[in-house]
Amino acid sequence: MYQRIRDLREDRDLTQTQIAKILNMSQTGYSQYEIGKNDIPTKILIELSEFYNTSVDYLLGLTNEIKPYKRNK
Repeated sequence: MYQRIRDLREDRDLTQTQIAKILNMSQTGYSQYEIGKNDIPTKILIELSEFYNTSVDYLLGLTNEIKPYKRNK
C-alpha cells in the first residue's frame, strides 16, 4: 500500500509537502505513511482515494483496478 500512495503522488508530480497540506498534516507525518513506519488511518485512506480518484481497495493492494467504484454519498 505504501508504494502505491507514493507512486500516485509521484505520477502527478506532487511533493510530500503538497499532499500533507491537502491532508492538513505535517510533511513528516505524511512521509511516515509512505515509508510504512505508521499505519494510515481510515480517514486518511478515504481522503487519498478521493483525491486520487481511486478506491481504498486499490490503495490497500486488494485490487489492481485503479478505477474507483461508484461512491455512495
